[in-house]
Amino acid sequence: MLLNAENVIFGYDDKIILDKVSFTVNEGERIGFIGANGEGKTTLLRILTGQLIPDAGAVYKKSGLKWGYLEQNGGFESDGTVYGEMRAVFSDVFGAMDKLRETEKALSLAPFGSDEYRRLAAAYEGLEKRIAAADGYNADVKIRTVLGGMGFEKAYDQKISTMSGGEKTRLKLCRLLLEEPEILFLDEPTNHLDVKTLFWLEDYLSSYKGAIFAVSHDRYFLDRTANKIFELENRRIFSYRGNYSKYKILKAERIAYEEKEYEKQQEEIASLKEYIAKNIVRATTAKSAQSRVKKLENMEMLEKPLPPPAPPRFSFAFTENCSEVALTATDLSLAVGDKKLFGGAAFEIRRGEKVAVIGENGTGKSTLIRTVVEGNDPAIRRGRYVKIGYYDQENARIDPNETVLGALWHKHTYMSQTQARSLLAQAKLSEEDVDKRVSALSGGERAKLSLVLLEAEKANFLILDEPTNHLDLAARESLESALKNFEGTLLFVSHDRYFIQNLADKIIEIEGGKVTEFKGTYDEFTDRKRADDARRAQILQAEQPEKNAQSSYRSKADRAQEAKRKQRVRELEEKISVCEAEIDSINAEIAKPEIASDYKLLGEKCARLDALHREADALYAEYEKLI
Repeated sequence: MLLNAENVIFGYDDKIILDKVSFTVNEGERIGFIGANGEGKTTLLRILTGQLIPDAGAVYKKSGLKWGYLEQNGGFESDGTVYGEMRAVFSDVFGAMDKLRETEKALSLAPFGSDEYRRLAAAYEGLEKRIAAADGYNADVKIRTVLGGMGFEKAYDQKISTMSGGEKTRLKLCRLLLEEPEILFLDEPTNHLDVKTLFWLEDYLSSYKGAIFAVSHDRYFLDRTANKIFELENRRIFSYRGNYSKYKILKAERIAYEEKEYEKQQEEIASLKEYIAKNIVRATTAKSAQSRVKKLENMEMLEKPLPPPAPPRFSFAFTENCSEVALTATDLSLAVGDKKLFGGAAFEIRRGEKVAVIGENGTGKSTLIRTVVEGNDPAIRRGRYVKIGYYDQENARIDPNETVLGALWHKHTYMSQTQARSLLAQAKLSEEDVDKRVSALSGGERAKLSLVLLEAEKANFLILDEPTNHLDLAARESLESALKNFEGTLLFVSHDRYFIQNLADKIIEIEGGKVTEFKGTYDEFTDRKRADDARRAQILQAEQPEKNAQSSYRSKADRAQEAKRKQRVRELEEKISVCEAEIDSINAEIAKPEIASDYKLLGEKCARLDALHREADALYAEYEKLI
């Protein structure tokens, strides 16, 4: 057991957020923590990490528990470089390795059997154990693996202070992964990550030794990483074994079971009361009636199950169909400033297709979307009767000084105020919300307002730029359902892979300055990408010997020199291998108590080890020059 929450109660002012919440987190568990926006997920994380104190109840942690916490907007702040700061995670280990080398040299020079010799031998043994326990010799490999996977392979020397907020948050996650705490608390860890990095992170976390407690709206992430789902609903925690897809099934079963048991008990209560009422006054049946009274009194009454909060509802319709070909791009090139994003792009979107635009951050997805919306580029032609409705991820097209009702009603005067209020209410914007200024809305509320405005457009071609940002899971699934039922054309950008998989029947990918089309689902697309990558790797592997052979056949002198170089490389590899094997063998021997206690033998071993390290350094230096 890593931590245990018992009957935790917490609220702000008179509003209770958490009511007698209890759960346990055990070693190695992967917990996905979900719930509607505003339910209190981040609040609970802050209680678990000690930033907030519960009003009642308690959180008990394993003694000496090592934990790490990634906040939603908690970036890594430093004036140092990327690699330098990640290396600082292992500063103790690197310091111990330097000290080990110094101790090796000192031990080889100390008089055998002296107090100084015994002190150095004991220090050496302690340092060796300390480095081995921390897997210190693999520290640099770990750093390069994590930085490469998180997209920093070309930023080792960049100063962190010059980075964006999203990059700093990614770096904070890198540091946490390298620190390897016993439990990782992650608040929306997939924010600021492109698809390639998301897949890497999911693979990395699958072999992570510690426990994970992650708040996330990313259903793909929850499916790939979670083995238990905690849902915060109606101020309580409900626990489900399995990933997100399994949770959907188990939750439906739980609700059906609780409703059935409650109804069954209510029927039993009604039957008991009816029998008591009819028989309590009859002498012949009074005794049996009394037994039913006692049964009723001793019955543990089930609470009426609270229904899950109703999700928002959206509906997209249009009044006129467009032509068969809704959009055509021919020889399209886009740039931002002096940076060319892609060139020579050609694609076609037909009426009724649902098309996802994907690619890494900075490849030009949002620029392509905006160019289509603006309609000023001659390389893009719209079909006849196309009416575009646009969802802007920044919601910048809404006047922040307008009221919620005014933002809708003043743009669409064909509606009555009752119709406008009804549309807003379906999106779960309450009576209280509709009179607020747009500037006072939360991110989720503003997103819902933008979707309501999009509904009112009655457009037959919807263009959406990151529509799931700020939406909780219930709202995302409601939006998915509405867009699935939409009979018009859809073009969208999203980092939500679950959303893409559920909607897209065509993929437009921007990669390496090129735009390509793929007809099929997102899962089919990723399967083909993996197959293509594997084929390319095989081709490269097959071509390499041929290229090497071709490059070696130059002049006779060149060929002789190349053969000599290769022979020396092979010799060095063999010598390095023998040298490292002996180093490993001596390190293993030194760790044995019988050798550690034999000071003369230990001195000989340490002297030999020092000589081997010097020999290995010289061999590596020559090897690096030759390769």
